[in-house]
Amino acid sequence: MVKASGIYTVQFNGSELASGVYFYRLETYGFTDIEIMMLIK
Repeated sequence: MVKASGIYTVQFNGSELASGVYFYRLETYGFTDIEIMMLIK
């Protein structure tokens, strides 16, 4: 999906995931970033 430049918000629902460390990737044209998320319940 291609979107115009701007600021976007994504809602994440981790209610069915276990507590732990998760990795997620942000990817655009010419840029990829992998981040770490800690989910604590």
